[in-house]
Amino acid sequence: AGPTREPCSVALVIVCHSAKLAGGVVEVAGQMAPDVPMREAGGRLDGGVGTSFERIHAAVAELLGVSGVGAVVMLTDLGSASLTARAIVDRLADPRVHTIDAPVVEGAVAAAVAAQTGAGPQEVMAAARRAGGSPQRETEASSAAEAAPAEPAEVTRSLRLRNRLGLHAAPAAMLASEAGGFDAVVRVNGAPANSIVDLLALELGQGAELRLSATGPQAAEALAALERVVRDGFGEE
Repeated sequence: AGPTREPCSVALVIVCHSAKLAGGVVEVAGQMAPDVPMREAGGRLDGGVGTSFERIHAAVAELLGVSGVGAVVMLTDLGSASLTARAIVDRLADPRVHTIDAPVVEGAVAAAVAAQTGAGPQEVMAAARRAGGSPQRETEASSAAEAAPAEPAEVTRSLRLRNRLGLHAAPAAMLASEAGGFDAVVRVNGAPANSIVDLLALELGQGAELRLSATGPQAAEALAALERVVRDGFGEE
């Protein structure tokens, strides 16, 4: 057996009106980020459709008790779930507990992948918001890049997708996780490599070309890591 890894410092609670929906989101996000503590808090206590203050509160409290967890982020599906989550934030008055407005499926996956790479709560929440297509942070980053001094020379690679299913969810999560671990700005076919949602939007199948580029202090190391997982077929061969 391999060594036991410590849980990531940011944990997630998925709040949905349906227990099945919340459980499904946790299942999908957990496939992308197996080390991130997650709990589902879906449905009412009687099993009906709705939300339960007690169930959500219990999930948050449980995660706060997990060794190594320093923050809990709640993602919600509909308006009343968001209101309940905000009520819990207000009741606890604990700076470690957060709730955000983001698409529950895409946002949970993006947040989980960010947490898996060791990101802090603000970065995790930003990743979830970007999954909703909010252009504000991207626009601000682009404007800052235009005003900043020139970056070091860009490093590039050109590869072919070998695995039969192409760049589906699990490989996209692997690329995003690898890219997020380096001090570099990495792009795949023009899309930010640390965004699983943007990678999936490329819709690249087997045999498609991957044009990798990176700038920053660890650009070469980042592309070398991405190249390894691509040439390995993301472990699917």
